[in-house]
Amino acid sequence: MERVPILKIGDILLVSIQVDMSDQTAVALQEDLAERIVATGCHGVIIDITALDIVDSFVGRMLSTIASISRVLDAETVVVGMRPAVAITLVELGLSLNGIRTALNVERGMELIAIDRADDHDDPDDDPVPEPTASP
Repeated sequence: MERVPILKIGDILLVSIQVDMSDQTAVALQEDLAERIVATGCHGVIIDITALDIVDSFVGRMLSTIASISRVLDAETVVVGMRPAVAITLVELGLSLNGIRTALNVERGMELIAIDRADDHDDPDDDPVPEPTASP
C-alpha cells in the first residue's frame, strides 16, 4: 500500500497527494495525519491535489473527512492546486466540501492559515473575563 507523504513546514502540515486514492490509502492518510497533528501541535493542514486529474465522490468525501478530523484537533484545512476540471466535477457531483477552504497554490494556502490564526488570537471572546469588583 502506498503512503501519502506528510511534510511539516513551520506550523503547517503539507499533504501532497500524488497517488490514486484507494480506500486503504485514504484510511491510512487520515490516521497518519491525525497522529502528526497531535504529535507536532500544528494548526494548519494544506492538502495539495495538483497531481489529481480526477476527483470523484470518494475523494471528495475523504477530503471532507480529513478536514473534520483536523478541525476537531484544532487545525484548519486548506485544499490547494485544484484544477478547473476538478472544481467542475465536484460541483456537478454536488460535493460542496463543507469546512474546507481552497486556494490556488500552497503559498496562498499558507497565507489563509496565517490569517485565520491571527484572527483567532485577536478574538475578544478569548480574553479572560474580568473579575467583578466589590462596591464600597
